[in-house]
Amino acid sequence: MNNNTNKYTKLFLGLLFDALGYVTFIIPGIGEFGDIIWAPASAWLMTKLYKGKTGRVAAVVSFIEEALPGFDVIPTFTIMWLYTYVFSNKKQDQTIEVK
Repeated sequence: MNNNTNKYTKLFLGLLFDALGYVTFIIPGIGEFGDIIWAPASAWLMTKLYKGKTGRVAAVVSFIEEALPGFDVIPTFTIMWLYTYVFSNKKQDQTIEVK
């Protein structure tokens, strides 16, 4: 899988996971129970999509966002993708050669 495919696969998965988070917000009565399951699942998925310290921080943010009532509308996965591929100063998969 090349870098651009991986990049857009992460975007697609992020949009899908954010949509799943919205489902628990939309369905009355089921939302609170769904969040009990979805909060740790979303944190785990975040660590699988984004490695290292940034992924762990994003996982904590995702867990808190899903666990707190009323915050399900925040698209955490999409924000993380934007941070990683649009706003971050680090270029992804760039190798530095030392001569």
